[in-house]
Amino acid sequence: MKVVILAGGFGTRIGEETQFLPKPMIEIGGKPILWHIMKIYSHWGHNEFIICGGYKQHLIKDYFADYVLRNSDVTFDFSGEGSITFHKNYSESWKVTVLNTGYESLTAWRIKQTQPYIGNENFMVTYGDGVCTVDVNELIKFHESHGKICTITAVQPAGRFGALTLDGDKVLSFREKSKADVPFVNGGFMVMRPEIFNYIDSDTMLESEPFNKVIQDDEMRAYKYTGFWKCMDTIRDKRELETMWQSKNAPWKLW
Repeated sequence: MKVVILAGGFGTRIGEETQFLPKPMIEIGGKPILWHIMKIYSHWGHNEFIICGGYKQHLIKDYFADYVLRNSDVTFDFSGEGSITFHKNYSESWKVTVLNTGYESLTAWRIKQTQPYIGNENFMVTYGDGVCTVDVNELIKFHESHGKICTITAVQPAGRFGALTLDGDKVLSFREKSKADVPFVNGGFMVMRPEIFNYIDSDTMLESEPFNKVIQDDEMRAYKYTGFWKCMDTIRDKRELETMWQSKNAPWKLW
């Protein structure tokens, strides 16, 4: 199943880093957090990615253009006409499509632009700044079991994120960036049927009009997950993730 990663925003709350890099390219343990997210999905057997770029998207393309070179033993022979020989390739067996979905596009419109690459298949969507230990294949099974258009992974962070109101696994409402006393929020790691594209007809946030329309049609379910989830929303979050990685206590390192 293809994995769509939203990687085009400005990341204004972590501006010390995003002045020079798109947020998903900020490094944890010497690797972009985008790489960490892809490694999570790859661990569960999903190796085809569509990355929705925007702000400084050329840096994401540059990274993957040089990915094999970065992860191989190489001989540069300048004695003749010059040649490059790759001896060992340590890179993953990934297929990566990087789209320029617009400098200022909002999340729903970025997803809409993946439609020609998705076709008539279920697909996964996540944000380019969050890591998690959720069993992705169990998430997919749950999605297929209820037959609805959209499944979101409902997680319980320390607050300051958009809040979900649930009735069992049914989503009743979604409130953006609310500090209300609601335990579950959308942690990304979503699964969608291609019908989701019918709910996107303008440049808007996924979490506003499209999701609310899906909820009104009773086409969304939540996969409740109480294990590790962490979003790199601020410099403080980045430092916490880096500390986990350096101390070899990074729960999301499943590989």
